[in-house]
Amino acid sequence: MVETIVVAGLSLIGTLAGTFGGILTSNKLTGYRIEQLEKKMEKHYDTTNTLVDRVYRLEENNKLLDEKMSVANHRITDLETSLNA
Repeated sequence: MVETIVVAGLSLIGTLAGTFGGILTSNKLTGYRIEQLEKKMEKHYDTTNTLVDRVYRLEENNKLLDEKMSVANHRITDLETSLNA
Protein backbone atom coordinates (compact mmCIF):
# COMPACT_ATOMS: atom_id res chain seq x y z
CA MET A 1 0.00 0.00 0.00
CA VAL A 2 2.83 2.42 0.87
CA GLU A 3 4.47 1.63 -2.46
CA THR A 4 1.33 2.66 -4.32
CA ILE A 5 1.14 5.97 -2.48
CA VAL A 6 4.83 6.67 -3.17
CA VAL A 7 4.41 5.87 -6.88
CA ALA A 8 1.29 8.04 -7.05
CA GLY A 9 3.11 10.91 -5.29
CA LEU A 10 6.10 10.64 -7.64
CA SER A 11 3.76 10.54 -10.62
CA LEU A 12 2.02 13.67 -9.34
CA ILE A 13 5.34 15.48 -8.87
CA GLY A 14 6.50 14.41 -12.35
CA THR A 15 3.24 15.53 -13.94
CA LEU A 16 3.32 18.90 -12.19
CA ALA A 17 6.97 19.45 -13.13
CA GLY A 18 6.28 18.59 -16.77
CA THR A 19 3.22 20.81 -16.90
CA PHE A 20 4.94 23.83 -15.36
CA GLY A 21 8.01 23.25 -17.53
CA GLY A 22 5.83 23.26 -20.64
CA ILE A 23 4.04 26.42 -19.52
CA LEU A 24 7.33 28.23 -18.85
CA THR A 25 8.77 27.16 -22.21
CA SER A 26 5.61 28.25 -24.00
CA ASN A 27 5.68 31.65 -22.26
CA LYS A 28 9.34 32.18 -23.20
CA LEU A 29 8.61 31.33 -26.84
CA THR A 30 5.57 33.60 -26.91
CA GLY A 31 7.58 36.45 -25.36
CA TYR A 32 10.35 35.97 -27.92
CA ARG A 33 7.92 36.00 -30.84
CA ILE A 34 6.20 39.14 -29.54
CA GLU A 35 9.59 40.83 -29.20
CA GLN A 36 10.47 39.93 -32.80
CA LEU A 37 7.12 41.26 -34.04
CA GLU A 38 7.69 44.51 -32.14
CA LYS A 39 11.10 44.89 -33.82
CA LYS A 40 9.52 44.34 -37.25
CA MET A 41 6.78 46.86 -36.52
CA GLU A 42 9.33 49.42 -35.29
CA LYS A 43 11.38 48.96 -38.47
CA HIS A 44 8.26 49.27 -40.61
CA TYR A 45 7.16 52.38 -38.71
CA ASP A 46 10.58 54.01 -39.17
CA THR A 47 10.56 53.16 -42.89
CA THR A 48 7.05 54.57 -43.30
CA ASN A 49 7.97 57.83 -41.55
CA THR A 50 11.10 58.19 -43.68
CA LEU A 51 9.09 57.57 -46.84
CA VAL A 52 6.44 60.13 -45.86
CA ASP A 53 9.14 62.73 -45.18
CA ARG A 54 10.83 62.03 -48.50
CA VAL A 55 7.56 62.31 -50.44
CA TYR A 56 6.76 65.59 -48.66
CA ARG A 57 10.18 67.02 -49.61
CA LEU A 58 9.74 65.84 -53.21
CA GLU A 59 6.35 67.52 -53.42
CA GLU A 60 7.79 70.78 -52.08
CA ASN A 61 10.67 70.57 -54.56
CA ASN A 62 8.20 69.89 -57.38
CA LYS A 63 6.19 73.02 -56.47
CA LEU A 64 9.37 75.10 -56.51
CA LEU A 65 10.38 73.73 -59.92
CA ASP A 66 6.88 74.43 -61.28
CA GLU A 67 7.15 78.04 -60.13
CA LYS A 68 10.60 78.42 -61.71
CA MET A 69 9.33 76.95 -64.97
CA SER A 70 6.36 79.32 -64.95
CA VAL A 71 8.64 82.32 -64.42
CA ALA A 72 10.95 81.12 -67.23
CA ASN A 73 7.97 80.70 -69.58
CA HIS A 74 6.78 84.23 -68.81
CA ARG A 75 10.27 85.60 -69.50
CA ILE A 76 10.43 83.75 -72.82
CA THR A 77 7.01 85.11 -73.77
CA ASP A 78 8.10 88.65 -72.82
CA LEU A 79 11.30 88.30 -74.87
CA GLU A 80 9.40 87.00 -77.89
CA THR A 81 6.93 89.88 -77.59
CA SER A 82 9.69 92.47 -77.34
CA LEU A 83 11.52 90.98 -80.36
CA ASN A 84 8.36 90.98 -82.50
CA ALA A 85 7.50 94.55 -81.62
